[in-house]
Amino acid sequence: MRMKKICAAVCAMFVIMTAIAACSSTKPSVNSNAANFTQTVSLKEDASQKPKYIFLFIGDGMSYPQIECTNYYLNALVNKTSMGSKDDKTILTKSDDMLGFLEFPVTGSAQTYSSTSYCPDSASAATAISTGYRTYSGRINMNENATKSYETIAEKLKKQFGYKIGIVSSVNLNHATPAAFYSHQKSRSSYYEIGRELVKSDFEYFAGGALRKPTGEKENKKDLYKLAEKSGYTVVKTQKEAKKVTPETGKVIIIDEHLADSDSMNYEIDRDDDEWALSSYVSKGIDCLSENNDKGFFMMVEGGKIDWACHANDAVTAMNDTRAFSDAVDEAVAFYQKHPGETLILVTGDHETGGMSIGSAGTNYNTYLQNLSKQKISFRKFYNKYVKKYKKKKTGFNRAMKDVTKLFGLVTEKDAGIKADDSVEMDSTDKHPAGAASKSLVLTDYELQKLKAAYKKTMTAKKDKKLTQKEYELYGSHDPFTVTIMHILNSKCGIGFTSYSHTGLPAAFFAMGAGQEKFEGYYDNTEIYKKMAELTGVR
Repeated sequence: MRMKKICAAVCAMFVIMTAIAACSSTKPSVNSNAANFTQTVSLKEDASQKPKYIFLFIGDGMSYPQIECTNYYLNALVNKTSMGSKDDKTILTKSDDMLGFLEFPVTGSAQTYSSTSYCPDSASAATAISTGYRTYSGRINMNENATKSYETIAEKLKKQFGYKIGIVSSVNLNHATPAAFYSHQKSRSSYYEIGRELVKSDFEYFAGGALRKPTGEKENKKDLYKLAEKSGYTVVKTQKEAKKVTPETGKVIIIDEHLADSDSMNYEIDRDDDEWALSSYVSKGIDCLSENNDKGFFMMVEGGKIDWACHANDAVTAMNDTRAFSDAVDEAVAFYQKHPGETLILVTGDHETGGMSIGSAGTNYNTYLQNLSKQKISFRKFYNKYVKKYKKKKTGFNRAMKDVTKLFGLVTEKDAGIKADDSVEMDSTDKHPAGAASKSLVLTDYELQKLKAAYKKTMTAKKDKKLTQKEYELYGSHDPFTVTIMHILNSKCGIGFTSYSHTGLPAAFFAMGAGQEKFEGYYDNTEIYKKMAELTGVR
């Protein structure tokens, strides 16, 4: 358990930020607010202090593996070392905390199981966090037989104490996790009905991905955005308009302009520098909720695409979104520095996704995390921009491999000009001109045959064909070629996955601020609500 004061020097943090910014494949890992961590935070915050401002950050699918993989990966980029190869000239002496919330003074762990399974879904896990009740997977704030609704911490804070409420997510605003703070439905798939409850919630600030099914399943119902406007919301759908939003705007729903798969925000790895990140929406939310507010506010922020990336076993994309999630937490820390006695920041995940691990059968005790920086694009964008074109044009495998080398660093023996070493005792530092970072990214014959088989499956796959057990274990429900690229790159760099679904790992928990000590230890995720309720006095 990590319990420590935050006392890193400003110059050291600046060096870290500058080094990471220089890495071509990643954006800066920590934004300028990270310097606030240099100020000492008390380990003895008054646990009896009622927090006036509460931030609850939920990394969907994020637990210890996603956090530590990201932290070690960012260290590898800064140190320019593979971190673990016996052939590496760089000696690993320490790993710095590259995600700001790792410096929080109080840590804990939360069990995540639902009434259905030890591997919960987001609806049941978020219900436990927001209401203190366990339920079936798929339910949102209702009991197991869907006969009783549960009031959420956000609804209670608004109704009983007049708190303003903000809901921010990198995925759809009527998706399971954000919905768990304002909706009550038998099924998380009832997107239109959830959207109706969003409009009725009267919460002051919504920002993130677009609403799913805004005119209903059959597209024959009143548009949710028009209903929102009728209920007094300002609906904003461009970044230019979002910049103009102020506290005087009143209730607002901001939809990200640059929507990607399923109308969610872009993955961080695919986001252009001029596009708003998750942290941008948190910053705007703080401005809207805090000004002229003597009651207080509650803001739930979800990093939803960590989960989506891990479902596809895309480690690099998941780690970039974990970093972006940490940047969003930094915005809350900057606010905390101005209101230290009144602010509580909580950071956790709803469950773990993918069974992610540091260590792979393909590398034994070695890790080559720096080589992951060769990946330039998310699994989803690669499929949409490249694989769909391959299928349409019936592109040959050798041509497709040129894109794989350019976008993921994997290279054939022929193009590398060297023979791949499949003994797993690979030299991580031997550079060659073919585009791979090292010998460890040269495909062995075994790997090349796997990739060719997956490409053939992609090119001949039929829609709605039932998968065999072998096909599911190889590819899950994802595009065979794309997910096989992920598997090979991960394995060669020292990252593993055991599942395409959620797992039963406990969620990591980090707390800083008024009442922080209540969140120390190992507890059930239903206790998160109870601890917040005790601190705030909601009934």
